[in-house]
Amino acid sequence: MRTIFGDCAVRFDGKRTRRLRGRLLVVIKPDDTVLVHDVDGYQPVAWLTRPASLALTREPTRVLATEGEQTLSVEFEDATVRTLDATVAGQPVGTCRCGGELVRSNGVVCLDCGEQFPLPGDATVLDSTSACGLPHFRVERGDVFELCLDRDCASLDDAVAERFDDVWDCPDCSGTLGIERRRTLVASCEGASDCDAAFVVPTGTVDGECDCGLPAFETESGRRCLDATCERY
Repeated sequence: MRTIFGDCAVRFDGKRTRRLRGRLLVVIKPDDTVLVHDVDGYQPVAWLTRPASLALTREPTRVLATEGEQTLSVEFEDATVRTLDATVAGQPVGTCRCGGELVRSNGVVCLDCGEQFPLPGDATVLDSTSACGLPHFRVERGDVFELCLDRDCASLDDAVAERFDDVWDCPDCSGTLGIERRRTLVASCEGASDCDAAFVVPTGTVDGECDCGLPAFETESGRRCLDATCERY
């Protein structure tokens, strides 16, 4: 992330042209979004989000961003330019193997080394750690699973498959349901080649059996069948 501060002239050309002058702060984010701030309020006085092109020149210092018919130009008479190692913001959830702080933001990210770990949205990060030093997380997918953040240590898909693969009978044929990943975890028929029975494994734990023969799940919203369309719930 780059910041530029100084006496400058700002010109924005779009549906209308705006000209500004002052001692202003320009922030250029990693996605090239340009924000121009003055001392009044929290909103930028000019900006261009994710421009198609961005140029930063020195002597004189100038920022030129374009997106379609929109152009944002900032020309400095004097400027202080800094490049900062910015990070995401998130809830602290533990310590990384490198010793840095882990935060939850679209998964879990280390603020020091930048390593990222995908995490289900309903998961809870625990205080306990695995042998590799990373925290465990807790999630419910038919049963309660506590696994390492690193999928190389323990995969949620593998854990659910080991527990429930071929445990439930297919309601449409003589086959059984296997666990597979289709964006989300799905219990799908492994029997007849022409059977397309498939059910998303809900967030919750198995609680007996539905009248239709499939497992029933206890979830935050109440008891339900594995089959979300089952009329019995």
